Amino acid sequence: MQDVVSVPNEVAAELAGVGDGVLDSLRSRLQCTLRLRGNQLTIEGDDQRVAAARAVVDELVELVEGGHEIGPDTVGAVAAALDQAEDIRGVFDDVVWRHRGKKIAPKTVTQKRYVDSIRNCTVTFGIGPAGTGKTYLAMALAVAALSEKQVARIILTRPAVEAGERLGFLPGDILAKVDPYLRPLFDALYDMLDADRLSAHMERGVIEVAPLAFMRGRTLNDSFIILDEAQNTSPEQMQMFLTRLGFGSKVVITGDVTQVDLPRDQASGLIQVRDILGSIDGIAFVEFTHQDVVRHKLVQRIVEAYKLHAEETGTARRR
Repeated sequence: MQDVVSVPNEVAAELAGVGDGVLDSLRSRLQCTLRLRGNQLTIEGDDQRVAAARAVVDELVELVEGGHEIGPDTVGAVAAALDQAEDIRGVFDDVVWRHRGKKIAPKTVTQKRYVDSIRNCTVTFGIGPAGTGKTYLAMALAVAALSEKQVARIILTRPAVEAGERLGFLPGDILAKVDPYLRPLFDALYDMLDADRLSAHMERGVIEVAPLAFMRGRTLNDSFIILDEAQNTSPEQMQMFLTRLGFGSKVVITGDVTQVDLPRDQASGLIQVRDILGSIDGIAFVEFTHQDVVRHKLVQRIVEAYKLHAEETGTARRR
């Protein structure tokens, strides 16, 4: 079967951009032949695959005409949304935060569900491989909530597992001690706020970035709290952290249960917590897969290869 689609100039430019990346992604994902000549896109293959490709192309056209940029990752997101009968524009139009012309928005169906869960639930767990936007989207939502005065402060924390949480044995002041563990969070903040504003917020304690050990004994009211790398918490640390929740606060916990850095005989609080809290109202669990990875396409393949290796060799952590 052959189908010829006439696409607008701006859509043809997007399809042909960056070394035919979008076309290559369409060919790979939909397993059909595509040729773009001028404004004419020819799709060839069996009936079912051509129909599926045409549906994806039609949605890509509407996205471009609606002002969205598209790339190779967009193809997978659109195809997945169609498979799951999701409203595609509802996924891509949900802008979480804007900064200097850059908009942060969901790029996959799971990311959209994650954003909705964070907005609607008091506690949300985002679990899945690196590159799925778990922490970045949560931080964008936190910055937006602070800007809209829904919360009075943002608290970002990670377990400093390499230091065994015994920061007193590390040289230097507190910032020097925690910087290697918390630097990725600072990097994300600089993507979302001007340096001067970020510095002012941190000086006033409006934004706090600290290791998990510093959460003990506190009650955190009117705060948006994010625990990153939660797979490296012990069950006791997870319980301690969750019970810091105060009035008017929202908590997001992110982690990848395939990347636990704890000793093999040490249980992960993130792996255990779903069995304990999975049925409680107000707590949501959102699971990401390699299909939600929005980094370089090789990252997706690497994630899947390591997952398969762990399953084949029996080295995967019990979930």
